[in-house]
Amino acid sequence: MVTQRKVAAAGVLALALAAGAAGCTLPGASYAGPRPSRSATGAGGPSGTASLGGTASPGGTASPAPTPGDAAADSGRVTLAFAGDVNFANRTARLLRDPATAFGPIASVLRSADFTALNLETAITSRGTPQPKTYHFRTTPGAFTALRDAGVDLVTMANNHVLDYGRTGLADALTAARAARFPYVGIGRDAAAAWAPYLVTINGMRIAIIGVSQVTELAPSWVATRTRSGEANAINVRRTLGAVRAAKRRARVVIVFMHWGTEGMACPDQAQLSLAPRLAAAGASIIIGAHAHMLQGSGWLGHTFVAYGMGNFLWWEHSYSTATGVLKLTLRPHAPLTARFIPAVVSGTGRPIPDRGAAARRAAARYARLRACTGLTRRPA
Repeated sequence: MVTQRKVAAAGVLALALAAGAAGCTLPGASYAGPRPSRSATGAGGPSGTASLGGTASPGGTASPAPTPGDAAADSGRVTLAFAGDVNFANRTARLLRDPATAFGPIASVLRSADFTALNLETAITSRGTPQPKTYHFRTTPGAFTALRDAGVDLVTMANNHVLDYGRTGLADALTAARAARFPYVGIGRDAAAAWAPYLVTINGMRIAIIGVSQVTELAPSWVATRTRSGEANAINVRRTLGAVRAAKRRARVVIVFMHWGTEGMACPDQAQLSLAPRLAAAGASIIIGAHAHMLQGSGWLGHTFVAYGMGNFLWWEHSYSTATGVLKLTLRPHAPLTARFIPAVVSGTGRPIPDRGAAARRAAARYARLRACTGLTRRPA
């Protein structure tokens, strides 16, 4: 989220990643003035486009231009922030009583980026039939208010809980997102909508975001098709790779937000390791993952930056790990892409609380060591 404030986070792990290859050093600039309008054709859904920095997307409205001489704009930076799994059940449901404070102090970290995305892992409905599975999550449309107030710009909803209450629940989620004018990816009324990218231009840099699940539980009945609603799921790998290729034709930067991995595992599983190179070859610039309830390592797969798993972020119960954080990727026009991991811990309220001091340094070091089992490198190949 665009903001005047800069966040000085203690214990930030700075990963200087030499780029120098196409898709690694990317042109663009951030806008540090008031948050611009995001209204566009299909706003709130994957077909919508949005624009920052004084340009207008097709079907959208023009956004304010940066103030001349603005330091952030002059620096030519675009900062993206990513976090993991969020839902509002049990202890985190109580946080929606005051949506403006639901995310607590880490909201300032989310707001400090030009564009922030995470995984919203829940149905949004009071109706529907529980599906034949162990865990069922649902919440109210107030979740979108909390997300917006925290500085989140987009959610992926391609995951193993969005259809917990069937297609009735999914229809309610789509309606709620449109009513809130809140951007999402990964679900839709049919396959074309579920795999469609969200497009945003930030000071001249065109970015496409796609959301896809790789979770196989109930995937044959949950996946969107030509004639039914559902989620984008990699069970249809042809459409998944085709969506990445199509997005690459429309945007310089293509981000694929995957829901994948084995729960409780800090290393990527074989399915992740097999799909990631195919996504990269199809044109993914950045791959972000969630689902394992654990942080997983990040680094370079050729010229594609991969963060295999962002862990739980705002979470309903004690799980495999309370370690979490925000991953910030900073793009500069004539310098390397850099990544910073801002460590946090999921507290007893379910909120993520930024680590400080020695705890932050230890958490940052642990995160850096997670790369060892990923096959990723510190620098692009």
